[in-house]
Amino acid sequence: MKLTVRTRLTLFYGGLFVVAGMVLLGATYILVQQRLPVAIAGEGKQIDTVGVGPSGESGPQFVQKIVNGTQDTALHTLLTQGLIALAVVSTAAIALGWLLAGRMLQPLHQITATAKRIATAPDADRGLHERIALTGPRDEIKELADTFDVMLARLDHSFDGQRRFIASASHELRTPLTLNRTLLEVALTPAEVSEEVRQLGTTLLAINDRHGRLIDGLLLLAQSERPVSERSYVDLADIVDHVAVSDTVKVVTEPGEAAVAGNPVLLERLVQNLVENGIRHNVAENGWVLVRTGTRLDGRVILEVSNSGPVIPRYEVPGLFEPFHRYGRERLHSPGAGLGLSIVRAIAKAHGGEVRADARDEGGLTVTVLLPKAL
Repeated sequence: MKLTVRTRLTLFYGGLFVVAGMVLLGATYILVQQRLPVAIAGEGKQIDTVGVGPSGESGPQFVQKIVNGTQDTALHTLLTQGLIALAVVSTAAIALGWLLAGRMLQPLHQITATAKRIATAPDADRGLHERIALTGPRDEIKELADTFDVMLARLDHSFDGQRRFIASASHELRTPLTLNRTLLEVALTPAEVSEEVRQLGTTLLAINDRHGRLIDGLLLLAQSERPVSERSYVDLADIVDHVAVSDTVKVVTEPGEAAVAGNPVLLERLVQNLVENGIRHNVAENGWVLVRTGTRLDGRVILEVSNSGPVIPRYEVPGLFEPFHRYGRERLHSPGAGLGLSIVRAIAKAHGGEVRADARDEGGLTVTVLLPKAL
């Protein structure tokens, strides 16, 4: 059984108190045992002058008998009463130690509760804004709490700076990409442009579009990692009806009522990313994508997207949610930006949900998103 710090402190100091009490009682017993015969003998000098005692003993024998009996009685009384007193006082001391230990450890409980709320917060940005703000004397625990607050402040500032940089960089990079696209389209407009130049221009336009999708993905990722403040009623089944379509693979939908409270634009992007991911990373022939929505018995909404595709090792699945992570040649040469599943996970967390992926034995993935049901 694992003992808490409070219990260990109580047992430790309670044990020390009991040991100290036993030592004190033993020392008292020895001192009394040494001094008692002398004191009793002094009291019995009157009897020592008598020639014969009441039972026929001589005076010294009678005195010695009284001394021995009185000594044994006094020592026995001292030992028994002392043990009883020690037991009572030790119990009271242990109980008081338990209360004091809880009082002294209360700041640590506050630090632990704050750290737990931050660790379990559905959104890291929202959790890092919280502080312990411990009050009291400036001791070691107060110094620990203040250091923890400083660390949270630096992490909060770092995360905010990172998101601001991504958003600012995405906005700033859109202008030159738009300008490049316009110049390329103008250069390819004349009919006398040679075939080599037209092919080069088409390739550059494709690269420009890829960079544009990458920037849009980074901007959306930065936005979706923030908590959703304004929420409205959204049925994922309605989104699936107009998003789950494809001209290259067979898309099958099983839309059931899946009402959530969230940002309609972000939730539509979540469904669209999953469907596009299933379509893009599929097999060349007889490919399919299955999209299901519904409400589970535990009160959460489920969105499940399965697809055929290449076989993916199970140890590779967790890394697919990392930005720019790709698996296999199909993913390496795909036109996507490598942010699809990262955006899905960020949007799900921003809505208080979770997402997981499972590799299918026949090939492909099954991605499951769980979101809180709209009340």
